Amino acid sequence: MQSDNLASVAEPAGKAQELKREFTLWSAFTFAFAFISPIVCLYAIFAITFAAGGPASWWGFLFVFAGQVLVALVLAELASRYPLEGSVYQWSRVLGGATYGWFTGWAYMWTLALAMAAVGYAAGFVPTILGIEPFSQGTQLLVAMGLVAFATFANIVGRTFMKVLLAGSIMAEIIGSLVIGTVLLLFFRENPISVVFETFGTGQGSGGYLWSGLFAAMAFIGWGFVGFESAGAIAEEVREPRRDVPKAIVFSLVFVSLVVIYSALALILAIPDIPAVLAGDVVDPVAETMTTQLGSALTSPLFALFLIGFLASLLALQASCSRVMWAFARDGVLPASGWLKKLSSEERIPRNTVIVAGCVAALLLLATNSERIYFTLLSFTTGGFYLVFLLPVLGALISRLRGRWEQGPFTLGGLGPIVTLAATVWLVFELLNISWPRAGDLPWYQNWGVAVMIAVVGVLGVLTYLPLRERISRVHDTAGERDAAPASTAGDKTDEASR
Repeated sequence: MQSDNLASVAEPAGKAQELKREFTLWSAFTFAFAFISPIVCLYAIFAITFAAGGPASWWGFLFVFAGQVLVALVLAELASRYPLEGSVYQWSRVLGGATYGWFTGWAYMWTLALAMAAVGYAAGFVPTILGIEPFSQGTQLLVAMGLVAFATFANIVGRTFMKVLLAGSIMAEIIGSLVIGTVLLLFFRENPISVVFETFGTGQGSGGYLWSGLFAAMAFIGWGFVGFESAGAIAEEVREPRRDVPKAIVFSLVFVSLVVIYSALALILAIPDIPAVLAGDVVDPVAETMTTQLGSALTSPLFALFLIGFLASLLALQASCSRVMWAFARDGVLPASGWLKKLSSEERIPRNTVIVAGCVAALLLLATNSERIYFTLLSFTTGGFYLVFLLPVLGALISRLRGRWEQGPFTLGGLGPIVTLAATVWLVFELLNISWPRAGDLPWYQNWGVAVMIAVVGVLGVLTYLPLRERISRVHDTAGERDAAPASTAGDKTDEASR
């Protein structure tokens, strides 16, 4: 039947199906939803974004959303054509060759580990839940490491526990974002809607508002509109990946973005004293606004919902990182691949890569520990995501220009070349925007942090790649025939076996 063919998935590098297909469309959607997380997105970037552009920074959410929809559509096409564990690693390898794919996946692994560290450290609202004084930097670092440890445990336990926590995060997100946003809009508006056209003097540097205000806000907002591609990272664990993974990629981005845009507007209109926030007198405008408007008795349990969102996001981040690492190890293109690719006997979970991902995130927290640790992690992570988005999208564009593009069940049809070109232009712009040095008071290595991060990860990648170069080429050659097979017929026996 046609539906069976559409559900089929090509065997990775000629190997039999090893992972259990236990995820449905809903599971893939909640996975990507939790990865992006409206709560994490808004809470983690609101203060920095607001300081960069004032209330008018809200328009940056709309611009970034529009650009990321283009990217999501291109990645959805790639996921439909190549529904393989490891997502951007596999897509880039097919489109650009062995070396291109390996370095894309290498950058993606490090970006996910950095994102884990950033999300863990961003959960600084825990004192609000406990009703105690804000954590010191050292205590907050320990809390972040504790959250990473919990995510590691949750990923090891099994997919059932993961699905329950992810489903719970959906309820937490609905209450914490939509319901509270609506309450603030209806009953606690302090500012007129016209305030979103005002900058309150922010972003008035030598480049004018557009350059130093709105663009700076868009750079930070970029951190919150990523993660939709994570549905592709677990493609070989989804029952009907060619049909469901593309839907999960697009739907998760659209739904989360609309929730974030709505909640950000509600929060801006409810801020009691905007000048005080911009002057730095209010360290945490989200917590301060909610406490002032709703009262501490209601705010504390609400922030408990926030914690659920952060934990679910961490869990999805670590699962994605571990799956990309496992895809590398399965191909034998990482050191200690034999140990890393082992799966648990019953659940068929790559527990070793889960543990390594957690350890790497903890080490990154320690390595980046400074007064500006969160700003540094945020910049590194955002730059990394847009780089790893750009590489497969650029590969898809080149493939189209050369007449080698083969569409899968999900296709943009005649709009494909236009959307791919527009997505490439957007990603180049945003990567440059994120990398641009704006904080003159920082040391050069922090001001140029994104470029430094890319260089460091690149050097580490070269040192790791060179001893494995021949193996990487052989794996790519072995997989070449598989990847050239028509999307509608390749791998039927794999999908049937997985059922």
